[in-house]
Amino acid sequence: MKKISLKMAAAALICSSFMFSSCIGSFALHNRLLTWNQGIGNKFVNELVFLAFNIVPVYPVCYLADALVINSIEFWSGSNPMASIGDVKRVQGENGNYLVTTLENGYSIVKEGDENIQMALIYDAESSTWNVVADGVSTQLLKMNNDGTVELALQDGESMTVALNAQGLAEAEAAINSNAFALR
Repeated sequence: MKKISLKMAAAALICSSFMFSSCIGSFALHNRLLTWNQGIGNKFVNELVFLAFNIVPVYPVCYLADALVINSIEFWSGSNPMASIGDVKRVQGENGNYLVTTLENGYSIVKEGDENIQMALIYDAESSTWNVVADGVSTQLLKMNNDGTVELALQDGESMTVALNAQGLAEAEAAINSNAFALR
């Protein structure tokens, strides 16, 4: 009887996490494992580790933990427990290297070798906006709308609303590029 109750509870937990979360999630745990695997050696070593981790079931257990627990926590709390707050990554840009530090609510970006050039990208959950903060001034970049669109702030002070899909991205790029040429 206890075996059946435990199985029913497990099935109910699995079903409820899928029914109530409605969240694809970022799969941070699974992605970290994949990133680690891709960086351990050449493609043959990576493939051997990948196969071994599927046979031993490291990948399936990791994926299941992400799908059932971590992504549900991310959906309900608004933050991912696997987020690496304080992690610093070096990113190569057109004008040099930048150090990107993960913050609790965004990212801090500093130009390597010239710490005077810095900015932050901050997400304000209350207003659903991403803002850039530079020299103590905060400027709204975009606002996430509840209807699956984004209100994008353009350089000329205007704004435009685009859908979160490939067509919306193309429209945003076209508007940004045409504004860049108009301002020069």
